Amino acid sequence: MKQLEERIRQEGEILSDTVLKVDSFLNHRVDTALALEIGREFARIFEGKTITKVLTIEASGIQFAMATGIALNVPFVYAKKKKAITQAEKLYTAPVHSFTKQETYQVSVSHKYLGPDDKVLIVDDFLATGAALVGLVQIVKEAGAELVGVGCVIEKGFQEGRGLLEEMGVDVHSLARITKMAPGEIHFTEQQSAERSKEKV
Repeated sequence: MKQLEERIRQEGEILSDTVLKVDSFLNHRVDTALALEIGREFARIFEGKTITKVLTIEASGIQFAMATGIALNVPFVYAKKKKAITQAEKLYTAPVHSFTKQETYQVSVSHKYLGPDDKVLIVDDFLATGAALVGLVQIVKEAGAELVGVGCVIEKGFQEGRGLLEEMGVDVHSLARITKMAPGEIHFTEQQSAERSKEKV
């Protein structure tokens, strides 16, 4: 997604060879027009998959899951990182380690909002180590639902996340795939070439 790549080049802050800060337009101050365009792009990529729910994890994936749900005309559900006192019902749970916050959470989704009749698209802002997305995949499996695929806004392709998901048989699509970065430079995978290569396999 060229528009997204250009915004990352223009406004992204590369703090190290593994840390990219995009809070001026994606995950603190949100460019709502761009978020809606991201949702439409995920809807286009997964067109024809008969998706019934979009699933994400709080908090940074919520705006993109909502935008995708709007584009698909289906509800979105987000996994909660902490159990509220109002949550007395049965829950699907999975442990998730946050690389940026260096904490491990027990994330949860109510049985009421995910079940065996659902066809689920998982959406999140980043794919890096893959911990959050692996946790969401586990929740989908525990619910007996069908996982249609995973859509990520930004992927750090030099980290292990994609490999972990593909080993689980998950179909992964990212809108901006970074192959290498360091302060002052960033390189993206050529999306069209990658898609053509995938079609030939």
